Amino acid sequence: MIWKIACIQLDIVFGSPVQNYQNAEEKIKQAAAEKPDVIVLPELWTTGYDLSRLDEIADSHAEVTLELLKKWAKQYNVSFVGGSVANKTDDGVLNTLLVVNSAGEVVKQYSKLHLFKLMDEHKFLLPGSSDGNFTLENIPCAGFICYDIRFPEWIRTHTAKGAEVLFISAEWPLARLAHWRALLITRAIENQCFVVACNRSGSDPNNEFAGHSMIIDPWGEIVAEAGTGEEILTASVDFSQSVDIRKQIPIFQDRRPEFYK
Repeated sequence: MIWKIACIQLDIVFGSPVQNYQNAEEKIKQAAAEKPDVIVLPELWTTGYDLSRLDEIADSHAEVTLELLKKWAKQYNVSFVGGSVANKTDDGVLNTLLVVNSAGEVVKQYSKLHLFKLMDEHKFLLPGSSDGNFTLENIPCAGFICYDIRFPEWIRTHTAKGAEVLFISAEWPLARLAHWRALLITRAIENQCFVVACNRSGSDPNNEFAGHSMIIDPWGEIVAEAGTGEEILTASVDFSQSVDIRKQIPIFQDRRPEFYK
């Protein structure tokens, strides 16, 4: 199976969901003109890192964002790994990745497991408590959010169960761009799978962000990479490639997890 994937690298307006919804809708219309199978959005794209105001601006149970994603999915006949949003629940606010298929059905909601203390996430967000596995158009996938990529054991938990593509939504700072690129390439090589990573561009009052959204094949070769500004990054991936590579170097057959404790 071959997918055409579009990553929408947005410059997120700090603390303004209305403006961000409008900007995303315009970019999604542009991306949809290229007839992709999947559109990917970055982390916290409706609010940015305006964490201290999340009680005011977070999306209650992600309802507004989900309705928009479902509408756009049916309108453009495209699936969404719809980035993550500040998801206000009865217990607190989660950073939740939303996946909607081309029929407008909600496939997955994954809340960020690993909170990044250097950006004060632990002060304003609750950590997630479930895995990121999902199936999209018959392809086993997994979704992660930003800091998650620094935890290889968490990623492997998903690929050991069959995930063939890792989707990452992020707000990764420019100061650690080298880490972003190295970690993503490594995750692709060690898991013999495609990596689709959608970062944000621009800046907020406290950070400058790296951009450089990437689509990487199971050999660790970069299929496509964005620059630092707003951009729609598009590339096709052929899932037969991961099948072939896993036959050539059968790491999943050669694992000895009984010793990995």
